[in-house]
Amino acid sequence: MATIIARRSAGGLGVMQGVALYLASVLGTGLLVLPGLAAREAGPASVLSVAAVTVLAIPLAVTFAVLAARYPDAGGVASYVRTALGGTAARATGYWFLIGVAAGGPVVATLGAQYISAVLGIDRAAVPLVALAFYGIPFCVNMFGVRVAGWLQLLLTALLLGVVVTVVAVAAPAVEAANFTPFLPHGWGGVGTAIVMYVWAFAGWEVGTHISGEFEKPRRAIPIATAVTLLLSGAAYLGLQFVTVGALGPRAGTGDVVLLDLAQEGAPGAAAILVGAVAAIVAVGVLNVYLAAFAKLGASLALNADLPRWFARGSENGAVPRRALVLTGAIGAVYFSLLLWSGLDLQPFILIHTSSMVAIYVLGMIAAVRILERGSIGWWMAVTATVLCVGLLALAASALLVVGLLAAAAVAVALVRASSRRRWWEAGEQDAGAAGDAHEQGRPD
Repeated sequence: MATIIARRSAGGLGVMQGVALYLASVLGTGLLVLPGLAAREAGPASVLSVAAVTVLAIPLAVTFAVLAARYPDAGGVASYVRTALGGTAARATGYWFLIGVAAGGPVVATLGAQYISAVLGIDRAAVPLVALAFYGIPFCVNMFGVRVAGWLQLLLTALLLGVVVTVVAVAAPAVEAANFTPFLPHGWGGVGTAIVMYVWAFAGWEVGTHISGEFEKPRRAIPIATAVTLLLSGAAYLGLQFVTVGALGPRAGTGDVVLLDLAQEGAPGAAAILVGAVAAIVAVGVLNVYLAAFAKLGASLALNADLPRWFARGSENGAVPRRALVLTGAIGAVYFSLLLWSGLDLQPFILIHTSSMVAIYVLGMIAAVRILERGSIGWWMAVTATVLCVGLLALAASALLVVGLLAAAAVAVALVRASSRRRWWEAGEQDAGAAGDAHEQGRPD
């Protein structure tokens, strides 16, 4: 079994930057759509779904935090899988993240652009251009490295939390107790559906594993950043869900722009500005974090010969993986093209993204069970998270086509390598045999 070597990155990311990066990957675009969708499915009881998912996220978050703190490596989950399950499984994990999860990048940019279009009255034809701008800004920032991106993210996250708090505060006076009855209009089945929706909002913990080597003191910073992110993300979603139900009542699940509806309850004049700011910050912030993770992973995969070696430059801590970032941009361009060709139909790309995430979680948690000390808190969290992730994999079964194709590609690479090694070995034996024959012929009787 291979060994993961923990490395410290002098002058790297601190706790505050870590919180900002983690929050961006966890909060994400769920802020824009989930409060309304959950209210539509579960009514006032949707508040319970947020609380439940916050608790359910703890095993997954803690497991990734323990792994990232103890084994900071640009390969992230793929490195843990390589240690525990071997090269082919690691290659599949890397491909799922770099290619499968990357399908969510254009989705995030387009969601932000659509929100901007809706709240500011921009012509829908301009949505692709705004989406490209949302993608291009963090792409250019990451050309200067994840540490520069970390400072940008600190600013973006502070602005995001400020706007979310403002929206909750201006809508809170409109909350009415009558809007919380009946509490279970769609039964517990509705709560279950809302929980499944919110699971995707609380995904994103694996992103931190890919940038873990950029922390100056990962064993201290990563656990603190994880704990603070759990508290802040849970509070943000819980607060939004509470005021969504309490202020909007039956209207909570009828609109597509729930934050705009909330802001108009308390500050109609500033509503468009507030919600437009949230959409822009979320889109740029999420892409800022994911592009950094994609680039670091791509360089790590190339270092392990799972991608062409040319992309390996910048894999070491503190370096900027510009070549791998360009590869990530090319993958994003392909998805953007397909998205435009589909008429901005986001669902297929969301399914590719989410099914890839679940597959990564399953192998990542299995690897954690094998790597972490048996009986430790981290190990028990990994066991619990494995059970939960296998359940999620069953839910995502109908969307696993791309996951299967990428896994097949990983196996194909392994077979090609094995065949190449076998030919090399056979050629070596033939050369050795020929040399032996020549020696025998030249030796006197």
